[in-house]
Amino acid sequence: MHRFVFLVHPLDLKRDVARKYPFVKFLPAPLVEAMLWRMKPKLLGKVEGVKSTSGAETEGWLIAVPMTAKMMIEREEKAVSAIVEACKLAKELGAEIVGLGAFTAIVGNGGVEIQERSPVPVTTGNSYTTWTALEATKLAAELMGIDWQNATAAVVGATGSIGKACAYFLSHGAKVGDEVRFESVSEVILVGRNEERLNSLREELNAKASASIRVTTDIAQGLNRADIVITVTSAMDAVIEPEHLKPGCIVCDVARPRDVSERVHKERDDVLVIDGGVVEVPGEPRWEFSIGLPDKLTLACVAETMLLALEGRLEPFTLGRDIRPERILEIASIAAKHGFKLAGLRSFERQVSEEQIRRVRERVGKVAIGK
Repeated sequence: MHRFVFLVHPLDLKRDVARKYPFVKFLPAPLVEAMLWRMKPKLLGKVEGVKSTSGAETEGWLIAVPMTAKMMIEREEKAVSAIVEACKLAKELGAEIVGLGAFTAIVGNGGVEIQERSPVPVTTGNSYTTWTALEATKLAAELMGIDWQNATAAVVGATGSIGKACAYFLSHGAKVGDEVRFESVSEVILVGRNEERLNSLREELNAKASASIRVTTDIAQGLNRADIVITVTSAMDAVIEPEHLKPGCIVCDVARPRDVSERVHKERDDVLVIDGGVVEVPGEPRWEFSIGLPDKLTLACVAETMLLALEGRLEPFTLGRDIRPERILEIASIAAKHGFKLAGLRSFERQVSEEQIRRVRERVGKVAIGK
């Protein structure tokens, strides 16, 4: 049996730290941050019971890197050192591969610098995250009655690793063997902060693209007519607000911390926001420390780490800011082989029901009549 470690870190300074240390809920935020600066990576608990439909098994551990995204950005070298220290702890535990979660997958040049200093292979999990985000978005479009091939799709954070990969498949479609898994959409809008990088990506994607491609640095302009939005920025705060979105659109939020404002959830009952990258794990998984999902479910980045352990692929499978499309298709095939699959649709960490989708579609109809 090959074993893994997955690295997590607090997304919310007080809420997430309080899950391990309940007393911090009574402390001021600056004091909690000061406490984190002095801490070392900490073992949170074991993960057991992961069993592939092929019969292979794996187990592993969760290790916390005690830094928020804000702290990692402020002192990236310290963050890289802390992540490398966590990888050394993983090696001591007996892990043969380490998955980088949330911002630990962003600092250090998308994991490249971590791999150079780690005693075990590391992966960001971004290949499987990309695939499951696309799967969830396609399913949501079908349930919302959106005509995929005639749709306009926007990718927010398009020049990042997952954003680029999503833009590629949206504009080119996807085939697994002889099976067409996705047709391309009609138009792809690349949204980001750096116009030069956006234009470079557009030129790169235009080769053999089936969709028309345009770019913008204005998020409101990029989203105001998008039927489909995939958002995956490295922002620390929400970037998508209620006024940005077209009635009836779907938004797949892959980012952690979230890109979609809580205001969207509260104020826009005519759009469907879904969480990206949530999958069902085969076997009877048991988590000593919960990451906020039911035991049978996990994030796709965690699942990629599990899959590599099950497959005996103890290698830096996904690193850096460019993910090759063939690598994404490969992990999709490995996931199918081992019985990992998309866990339906979830929104703000809750399962999306058929009734919820019906209500959104009804609201869109009323808005259209009102206009």
